[in-house]
Order: sequence, then structure tokens, then C-alpha cells
Amino acid sequence: MRQHDRFVHDRLPPPTEQPQILRARPEFQFPQAFNLTDFLFAKGAAHRGPQAPLFQSLTPGGAALSYGQAAERADEIAHLVRHQLGLASGSRVLIHAPNSAETALVWLGLVKAGMIAVATMPLLRAKELGKVIRKAEIAWAVVHPALAQEVVLAAQEAPSLEQVITLGVPATEVPPPLYAGELGALLAMLPQVNHPTNATNATNANNVGNAPFVADTDGDDVALLAFTSGTTGDPKAVVHTHHDVAAACEAWPRSVLKPRPTDVVVGSPPLAFTFGLGGMLVFPMWAGASLYYPAARYTPETLVKTIALVGATTCYTAPTFYRQMVEHIPEGGLPSLTTCVSAGEALPPAIRDLWRSRTGIELTDGIGATEMFHIFISSAPEEVRTGAIGRVVPGYEAEVVDEAGRPLTDGEIGRLRVRGPTGCRYLADPRQANYVKDGWNYPGDAFRRDAEGYFYYQSRTDDMIISAGYNISGLEVESVLLTHQAVAECGVVGAPDEERGMRVKAFVVVKPEYLQHQGEQDAAALAKALQDYVKATIAPYKYPREIVFVQTLPRTETGKLQRFRLRDSP
Repeated sequence: MRQHDRFVHDRLPPPTEQPQILRARPEFQFPQAFNLTDFLFAKGAAHRGPQAPLFQSLTPGGAALSYGQAAERADEIAHLVRHQLGLASGSRVLIHAPNSAETALVWLGLVKAGMIAVATMPLLRAKELGKVIRKAEIAWAVVHPALAQEVVLAAQEAPSLEQVITLGVPATEVPPPLYAGELGALLAMLPQVNHPTNATNATNANNVGNAPFVADTDGDDVALLAFTSGTTGDPKAVVHTHHDVAAACEAWPRSVLKPRPTDVVVGSPPLAFTFGLGGMLVFPMWAGASLYYPAARYTPETLVKTIALVGATTCYTAPTFYRQMVEHIPEGGLPSLTTCVSAGEALPPAIRDLWRSRTGIELTDGIGATEMFHIFISSAPEEVRTGAIGRVVPGYEAEVVDEAGRPLTDGEIGRLRVRGPTGCRYLADPRQANYVKDGWNYPGDAFRRDAEGYFYYQSRTDDMIISAGYNISGLEVESVLLTHQAVAECGVVGAPDEERGMRVKAFVVVKPEYLQHQGEQDAAALAKALQDYVKATIAPYKYPREIVFVQTLPRTETGKLQRFRLRDSP
């Protein structure tokens, strides 16, 4: 390990709680001195050369950014943060911005410099950002100007955050003590850098004068922290190293996806999701493909239009989006499209059939986890089995076991456990012991397996709500509702939903004094007020789409809320 700031390394789980990592296969053999960004640019440029396009523009007249040009930009960002701004390797840097070439380059530059990239969902509010900043003790942030206000508010409750850099234009919302400047302006002040002719740098050169930045990282140095909602509402920070992400590239993409250098990739998942980071940056670079990022957040209609406009071959999104996209497919179809990846939530057979009937394309389904970085059970289109997610991705092992960890026979329903070239390591979190047991990772899903090795999803084994691809903690939504003046008690669960897979459903007991003061209020009006309150407090996608007002909540004799009874309520 070469990272100077040891904050994350010193907070890794003890060896007895770490997953068993399986990397005996030749494709998982990497040198110890290793940098993920250099690896990705080298792999990408090897296919069609450094002049091949990486990021393509949708702006009329906009030019594509080649692998070579992107490598130079990432090099400059690495030089800026390490040598001009003086951040130590191992420092955590928040990235709060929507998908764009600039956001991706910041991520690549930080990882190149030995920083730990902490990308966050653009929809997160100050309350949620503050938890991330405090958990990781983040001192620097790179922020899109339109999202700067939430970061400034978060900094008021998270004193570790000391400096904010904006993307594109200065942000007047960031006060001077906190504002370090705009990224482009800071890069323009750098000394001229003599870049090498290829897309990578020699690994043993020294950074002197105007020499290119040289990565100085080991494969077991940390590349990113990926935050994921916990069922308690407290976010968990998942630690992934340079070797972890490289191994993920050599697993599912190599064995199942089989991307091509000529692919043009689009999709809706944010880079802050490891599903999005893999599909919308890392895996395309590994294959030498090119990417389009939207100028604004996709709707099902605009995603279809983008596929047609740019001739996209590959699309990543959730089942809900695919179902809604069908309505907007033009009469002539989408002739360029060949590969469609569905993940983030269970794929209903009806959506698979609908998409295939409209496009002729068999959806590539898969189950993964932030804790594992990406997909570990999946099937290529030609191996799809009706109702099944797929088989274990080569390099991984998976079993269905009972509560004691004993393997079940085929056909029996039990807990899924998995191990392979990636695994779960939480940052200083007692929940590590629940996720990793005896070297196996337990993602929290119930499955059954058939005699041919196909896995069939049954349900979650915890209280996580998965809605339209988003992981939502019912407890987090409850904690917000309970701060509203009208709410005495509440319980939040997931309810089946044809469009979203699950929807957030809240059962609310209204305070008697609120009713006395307000008088009889229309239930629909109060429900909307509570929904708007949640949207304004945390990420809007977490708001309860259904609110049921009740006199009491079902509890045990000791007062514990019986969520299973709420889930069974009409």
C-alpha cells in the first residue's frame, strides 16, 4: 500500500470479517504496482489507438474527445490535485455532479492521482450529503454549480469539508472561505505538461518540471468509496481497490457482456452507482468503446431519441425504464441497438417479453451489488431461461443456503451467498459482520437454483425497498416523516408496483393536537403535503408514493413495529 493518508486503510474490517477473494484465474492476475486509470486508458487505446473517440458530444458541432486527449486531461487533473493543491494520496474527494465527460474525467484524474473518489447521487440533499462527508471525513469536493447549494448546506453540519471546486462555471452560492475555484480555470494555471505520445505514462518516471504525472499506486490501494443506503437509514461506505475494479472488468464484461471497440454506449444510471460506474465508464473504456452522456437527465422518451440520434449499440437502464421506453420507439425501431442491460431491480418476465417483441433484443439481466462492485449472476441473451436471472459469472461462486449457512438442494428457497474476485469491505461499520460470514458475501436476497445452475430471484431478505432501480431505506423515510408537525407515528415499507417493481408506502398516524389545531383536513391534501416535505428534505425519488392514514400501527408487546403486517396490509 502506497497511499499516504491512511484514514480508509485504518478503518477496514478486521481480517476475520473480510471476504475471501478468488483471483486464481489468469485474467485476474495484475502487477502489484498498478493504477486503475492507467489500466483503463491502456486497454482502451490498445483496441483502436489513442485517436479513437471516448466521449462523444451531442452538442451540434461539438467534437469528440479521444482516448489520448482524455488521458491528457486526466493527467492534468491528477497533477492539479497532487502537486498544485497538495492533497495527499488516499485523501477522499467528493464528486457531486451529473453524468458528463467532465465528471468522468474528474473521477479518472482523482484515481490516477491516488485519491479516493467518492461520487454521490446528484439528487441527494444536504442532509444526506452531510452523512457522507462526515463518514468519510472528506475535506475537498468537486461540484456541479447547479448542485453547489446543497453541498454548502451540508458543509455547515460537516466541518471536515474545507474546499469546493466547481465544474464549468464559478458558483456564487459557495462562500469565499470554502471556494477554491473553477476546475477549468485552475487547470489553465498549470505549467505546460509534455504528454507522452501514447495514452499512458511510464510507471517509473519522476514528476519534475513539466513532466507528465506518474501514478504511484499499488493495486490494493483504495480507488473509491461507494455509498449505499442501509436498512437503518445510515449510509454504508463500500471500499473498492484498484485491483477490485480491474477484476470486475475481467469478469462479467469478458464472460457475458462481451463488448466491442465499435460499441457506442448510453444509459441512465449515474456514475455514483457502481452499476453506472461500470456500465457508463469503466467497462466501455476496458473495451475501447465510446460513450454519450446526456445534457440533461434522461426520460424514457429522451433516452430512446438519443439511441436513435447517435446510433447507440448498448443501453444500460432499469426494468421500469425499458417498459416506459417501448411507448416511444419509432416505427422503424432502433436498428443500431444490439445490447440492452437490465439491472438494479428484479426484471419481470412481462417486461422482458414486451421489450423483445418491440425491438427483437433479448434483455441481458443480472444481479449485482455495490458491495461486489457489479454483476455476479447473469446470462448472455442466447442463454436466457424464462424467469431466471442467470447463472454464476465465471470467476464467482454462488450458493443458496439456509439460516445456518448450510447449502440447500436445488429447488429450495434460501439465502444467496457469493464470493469471487471482488467482495464487501465496509468502512468502519459493524454491519460488515452481517454481510460477510466465513468469507462469503450475503447480499440480502432470497433465491432458488435449478439443476442446470440457473438462479431465480424470490425476494429481499431485509427491509430494503428497491424501486425503479433505486435502493431506499424505509427507516430513512420514516425519520423524515417523523419530523413533520402532523406525524405522531409512521411505518414505511415497500409495496408491489407494476411499473416500478416496488413503491414506497407509508402508514401514518396523525397527531391529535395537529387535528385539533388544523381541523379536519382533506386526506389527499395532507398526503401531498407530507410527500412534498419528504421531497424537499431527502432525494425526491425516496418519497412515499402512497400514504395510508391509520389510527394505530401494529407492534409487538415490546413495542417493535411489525413491518410484515404493514406489507400484508391492503
